[in-house]
Amino acid sequence: MAPGLKRKPDEEAGRAAGFQLGWDHGYWYGLCESAISRIPQVNQVWPIHAMFVETGKGFPYSPIDEAVRETLSTFVQRLTVVNGTQPVAEIAIAERPDIVIVLDGLQFDVGQIITMKDNGIRTAIWLTDDPYYMDITTSLVPHYDTVFTLERNSVDYYKQLGCQQVYYLPFCFHPAQYRPTNPDRSIRKEITFIGSAYLNRVSYFNELTSYLAGKDTLISGIWWDRLTKYDQLRSKIKLNHWMGPAETSLTYNASKIVINMHRAHDDALYNSNTIGLTAVSPNPRTFEIAACGVLQVCDIRDDLASFFIPDVEIVTYSSPMELIQKMDYYLSHEQERKQIALRGMYRAFRDHTYANRIHTMLSILFPLT
Repeated sequence: MAPGLKRKPDEEAGRAAGFQLGWDHGYWYGLCESAISRIPQVNQVWPIHAMFVETGKGFPYSPIDEAVRETLSTFVQRLTVVNGTQPVAEIAIAERPDIVIVLDGLQFDVGQIITMKDNGIRTAIWLTDDPYYMDITTSLVPHYDTVFTLERNSVDYYKQLGCQQVYYLPFCFHPAQYRPTNPDRSIRKEITFIGSAYLNRVSYFNELTSYLAGKDTLISGIWWDRLTKYDQLRSKIKLNHWMGPAETSLTYNASKIVINMHRAHDDALYNSNTIGLTAVSPNPRTFEIAACGVLQVCDIRDDLASFFIPDVEIVTYSSPMELIQKMDYYLSHEQERKQIALRGMYRAFRDHTYANRIHTMLSILFPLT
């Protein structure tokens, strides 16, 4: 600025507001990182050779493949990584791993599991989509020595099929993919939802349309043009846009509130669950949203409180009207919103990382005396 010239009042006000906003965002980011740094790390190495069979299915499973692969490598003495398109049984017979861990397994030839079993090789599967494809998993799980499922209700069902070792191992998040960041101001939103427009979600969002249209909202995913009043939200929807972990994490971090809404267990259009097994366990989004230090409003699931304390670490809703009321409340009560978000983030990093889950899995497979 030239000597003797003074800033106009609106310029001064803008400069002060910008400085305060930047300070607030930087302080919040630092607060989150400070809290995370105080959490003890899960450290242990099993003296075993594990073989990990990735899904090999590409996005959206590839980030899960990556998370399990990277985490498992820190917990075992030796790790061999293959995918379902390879001659896994042949490789396993040659390498003789102590355990073969299959992720998802829906497209993996169960004949290879039978061959490995006939050759004395232990196998385990971690099911990623229960209970939505029970018609498929029902025929797969009896061939594995150990079954891990992210759905609590699946445990007794698989035991009834004759599986001797079935364990509840819910999903989680990978800190290398989801954590607090400090996004540019230009992408910040009040309310965000990322996910596909399954029919139960469309029904909900039809009732939320007018409210969301009046907010700084972002919806991203496929099929959202199914909304009854799609045109009213068109400018706020990234239609048919797929987000990888990096973009998803950044988008969550840029939001004041993120909505989480589970898909329905009885969606005959997309599921293969003719036995009608219900779902009570949280989806992976539950942990990923929390890890970003943002307020999560989540539909109620019976086992959700086992992972996050409602109204302390997460906010829940049971109807479109309750969802609107709670979003409206927390948008105008910033300190309460941030405190819940911070507590939820801390709980996620303390208890719900892939390191937590892999440690549990290996402790079951190879108890240390």
